[in-house]
Amino acid sequence: MGVLWCLVSALGFGLSPIFAKEAYASGVSVTGMLTGRFVIAAAVLWLVVAWRRPALPVARVALTAVGLGGVGYAVQALCYFGAVARIDASLAALLLYTYPALVTALAVGRRRESLDRRKLAALGCSAVGLVLLLGLGGSAAQLSGVLLALGAAVAYSLYLTVADGLPENLDVYLLSAIVFTAAAVTLGVTGGLDLPATAAGWAWTGLLGLVSTVLAMVALFVGVRLLGAPTAAILSCAEPVVTLVSTSLVYGERLGAGQLAGGIAVLAAVLVLRLDLDLVRQRQLVGGHAPDAPVDRGHLDDR
Repeated sequence: MGVLWCLVSALGFGLSPIFAKEAYASGVSVTGMLTGRFVIAAAVLWLVVAWRRPALPVARVALTAVGLGGVGYAVQALCYFGAVARIDASLAALLLYTYPALVTALAVGRRRESLDRRKLAALGCSAVGLVLLLGLGGSAAQLSGVLLALGAAVAYSLYLTVADGLPENLDVYLLSAIVFTAAAVTLGVTGGLDLPATAAGWAWTGLLGLVSTVLAMVALFVGVRLLGAPTAAILSCAEPVVTLVSTSLVYGERLGAGQLAGGIAVLAAVLVLRLDLDLVRQRQLVGGHAPDAPVDRGHLDDR
């Protein structure tokens, strides 16, 4: 059952670009969609928190969580879904998935981890994959979309690096609720509360908030408890595969041979890095694209 829960999580997160593109087609803006998404997700999670009644964090931890959501997660989500609006979702998802390599590079740079052969090979593999993805992008790989996708990867890696300093006993549902609420406020203010104006727009935004955020996150938490963090983190690599397959079936998106090779290289690097328990722990500190999960399968009690 643990494998099934993890795959349900990957399916939910992986389908988020489909819901986003359909919301855009219904006239919803990127900021409007994300504001609605986080409002819906936060409302559900605060109900869960009210039922669970976890211990409240100290002021410093609470403020850190607010900053993570209002700045880190909001920027990551805005960049990623902005990229999805401009380039093929399959390319955006693979570019986002360079973030584990960035997290590792930051950890090595801060001397939190040593650069062993496995990490060096994974970083090299990720770099080669990135070159292939960008060098063979074709006309669909518009510069703005590519930069936004890479910006999402950078923002998410910084988000996870900061989140790694939060207490391990912090309730993941409470942390996620705070992160989502702060992200909703930031996007609502900067976007001028440009919420969906049609039933179709709200429907797709609702699916993004409920299926690709709440359901996917809870399924991940359950999977982690049943299988353990390392196995769950590896199974979550199915997420970009879901995005590639679903966008191919729905929109006819296709990766060229070079891009496909680059995508395989990036995912291979992710698999290698996720065998490292330190990286797995970082991935569990809320926040995810998943690439988007607002709570990245982090604190692995978290995503």
